[in-house]
Amino acid sequence: MKNIKIGFIGLGQRGYSLLKSVVLPMGRAKITAVCDIYEDRAKAAADAVVSSGDAAPAIYTDYNALLKDENVNTVVIAAAWEVHTEIAVKAMRAGKAVAMEVGGAYTVNECWELVWAYESTKVPFMFLENCCFGRREMMALNMVKKGLFGTVVHCSGGYQHDLRVEISSGRENRHYRLRNYLSRNCENYPTHDLGPIARILNINHGNRMLTLSSTASKSSGLHEYILKNRPDDKFLKDAVFAQGDIITTVIKCAGGETVVLTLDTTLPRYYSRGFTVRGTAGMYEECTDSVFLDRAEDIKHDMDWRKSCSGNAEEYAEEYEHPVWREYIKSGVQGTHDGMDWLEFKTFFDCLENDKPMPIDVYDAASWMAVTALSEQSVAQGGRVTDIPDFTNGKWAFGLDDIKD
Repeated sequence: MKNIKIGFIGLGQRGYSLLKSVVLPMGRAKITAVCDIYEDRAKAAADAVVSSGDAAPAIYTDYNALLKDENVNTVVIAAAWEVHTEIAVKAMRAGKAVAMEVGGAYTVNECWELVWAYESTKVPFMFLENCCFGRREMMALNMVKKGLFGTVVHCSGGYQHDLRVEISSGRENRHYRLRNYLSRNCENYPTHDLGPIARILNINHGNRMLTLSSTASKSSGLHEYILKNRPDDKFLKDAVFAQGDIITTVIKCAGGETVVLTLDTTLPRYYSRGFTVRGTAGMYEECTDSVFLDRAEDIKHDMDWRKSCSGNAEEYAEEYEHPVWREYIKSGVQGTHDGMDWLEFKTFFDCLENDKPMPIDVYDAASWMAVTALSEQSVAQGGRVTDIPDFTNGKWAFGLDDIKD
């Protein structure tokens, strides 16, 4: 595809940010249509396109109408979680290439529908998991491939982000998180932590996730926050939130590895993805940004590691910086989320223009998103071990297209 014409669907905080701070300044595609159920958001996005010097895009409040627009051949989906896969399936069946934002699935069946739509149409699809393009995540992937950590046996990560203000402001800001936290109890946002781990463990490329078990703590954080900070909000004061404050999910893989995911968004804390890789010869830990290897000079600091060696990962960057980031730093990091969003869309456009497989494909999307629906079942059943479907129908064992680094 040489002439990319994008229809943006969903222009809240995330969609508008991608449009204004990444896609427009990148200049590799025309934004020919914008869509949001709230007309003011769609108009603000259209104004941003015009302010950039491009022609005014068509404005829609119904994504079905946008999908009929012949001046759109690609869609970016950044709408509410509930409709991501619904829109993506219809877009592929309409022949529009898809870049779909992250979030968890509501049912396992919707993940299958996503796979079936792709397999029946072969329309390009990329899952927009930007953390797979994070600098340290990619450096750790490079270190794993070079054998620095030996045999990887365990990884952990989390979406650990104090979202109490965002969630409790959901009605006035028209944000979907509030209704989800009121009605669901699950690992609702697994892919920021699972995506980079899946690449390291070769999930769907010679390995796969077999089972998961999820448990939820009680829900107290939002209620107490609201009593303290929004005492006049009768609706929220009386609300009973279904979502537990801490959700812990344990995944077992076909290769014998284990993965622990932690959702932690309704208690006071600092931001972290908790990205950790453990192998027979060493480890990387995001919280201390450090590399610890099985050698005498590291082992002697095991009891005072935070004090003596915290932050030493930068010392390893000279040798192990991922080649993509080495070049990116030289050319100048751009865009939002520490440059991850820019790399993500650069990759999407490169693959579209050169008819190459997407590095984060429909099988990845289905596998990672299914964790949400399955965790909801597991939590409701007291942490019951739940099978994870094989969305590749056995192709994982032989390797799908190699992940492009």
